[in-house]
Amino acid sequence: MTGLNFHITRRILTLMDMETPDHLDGKLLVAMPSMGDPRFAHSVICMCAHSPEGAMGLIVNKPAQNLDFMELLSQLDITADRGIPGISVHYGGPVEHGRGFVLHTCDYSAGESTLAVNDGLGMTATLDILEDISLGRGPQNSLLALGYAGWGPGQLEGEIRANGWLVCDADPSLVFDTNHSEKWHQAMARIGIDPRMLSTGGSA
Repeated sequence: MTGLNFHITRRILTLMDMETPDHLDGKLLVAMPSMGDPRFAHSVICMCAHSPEGAMGLIVNKPAQNLDFMELLSQLDITADRGIPGISVHYGGPVEHGRGFVLHTCDYSAGESTLAVNDGLGMTATLDILEDISLGRGPQNSLLALGYAGWGPGQLEGEIRANGWLVCDADPSLVFDTNHSEKWHQAMARIGIDPRMLSTGGSA
């Protein structure tokens, strides 16, 4: 995993800077049981940027397999203080697996490198935050996502209209819950929906 890139692409920066009515920034997308794409089955995605140019989010309930945070720091030549708590490493989405994004509580900021997702969440995509975490100066809660979920103009809106996703608020207590296998069920419960009552068939 050497060579991980923590710099945000120009396209993602453009998405972050644009504002649009009815935006989904700071919301959670919750995959419907009928989600046909196996990459997103039972996914909970924290939306970080949404505009007419497209959308970008991070899956928060799919830990990456066989990836350890401390080993990752070592590969990036970052020495961590002993005793600091490690953070979860997640599969953030199918786009650009070599890029890292840290979703975190808003008690931390790296200045212009940090995007305010909502009142309780921020996202930082530079090595600064990993260095601060390694020194015990990081946010109270955070997770590291490798890759992201991305949509082109109008694509996400079409998927929502086709009943591919439900939407709820991105509560930090849910986003950073370490019981990842239950996040999808918890998100459904917060919307007030029992997944057993939803059709598993495709939409008309």
